[in-house]
Amino acid sequence: SYVLEYLCEFFKIYVFYYNPNIFPDEEYIKRKNEQLRLINEFNTLGRCIAFIDCDYNHDNFSTITKDFKNEKEGGVRCHKCYEFRLLKTALTAKEKSFDYFATTLTVSPYKNAEVLNRLGEKISAQTHVKYLYSDFKKRNGYKRSIELSKQYNLYRQIYCGCEFSLNTDD
Repeated sequence: SYVLEYLCEFFKIYVFYYNPNIFPDEEYIKRKNEQLRLINEFNTLGRCIAFIDCDYNHDNFSTITKDFKNEKEGGVRCHKCYEFRLLKTALTAKEKSFDYFATTLTVSPYKNAEVLNRLGEKISAQTHVKYLYSDFKKRNGYKRSIELSKQYNLYRQIYCGCEFSLNTDD
């Protein structure tokens, strides 16, 4: 929520909803519907945010993470997930001739912005699409996201999305 609010001041925003990591299917649908609801709310306030839906295929996520299922949360498995999703985002941005690609993940205190930005820059070099370097949790970004969640009565999940984080004791 905060990332969209903030970036709307500088860019036309396209939310590329690509989350094959989310498990189970019902959770994916719930999060997608909340994203759409928030975009509609923001657009009624004069913001212009578009939504690009990508097919849900959890098997894609399972394939890239199968060798890392025993990794700790935030480790190599998560980095593979970030890279996989950022690459798809960059390729879509290239296909649509967007100026930049980015991720909202850096707003979370549970995600490593340094790792995400390093992957984004690597993928930028591969795809020749500029990556928007960010750490959206700074300057009270995470705090603002909590405020907006309350204001719009948004569903707030208790795990990142994948079955590994759902079953973790960390």
